[in-house]
Amino acid sequence: MNFWEKITGSDLAREWKAFDTRAQALPDDHRAAWEQIKVHLLPHGDFTGRNLMPLLDAALALLEDAAAERQSAREVLGEDIPGFCRALAGGEGARTYRDRWREQLNDSVARKLNRLGG
Repeated sequence: MNFWEKITGSDLAREWKAFDTRAQALPDDHRAAWEQIKVHLLPHGDFTGRNLMPLLDAALALLEDAAAERQSAREVLGEDIPGFCRALAGGEGARTYRDRWREQLNDSVARKLNRLGG
């Protein structure tokens, strides 16, 4: 990836398009699980979402392997797709972008208040 791709995010657009192409080849239940995985993993991404690409690739590969072996998405992922995504992102309590932004805001306010009070 070159500098321009990183700045514009064109590399991410290509990866997302490749994911969508791969997902279209999946059976319906696997494709529905893929959509749920994307929804539940995205809050764990950084500003660009670049950190999620390996996780999304692995999850999609798991669904592709399951489809090839004629296993249902439920057999592979279980009933709790949000729980599966939390585990994939780092376990229970894994920080989301909202947590990181809240922490940054709180730190910034605390610094401002310290300057005013001191």
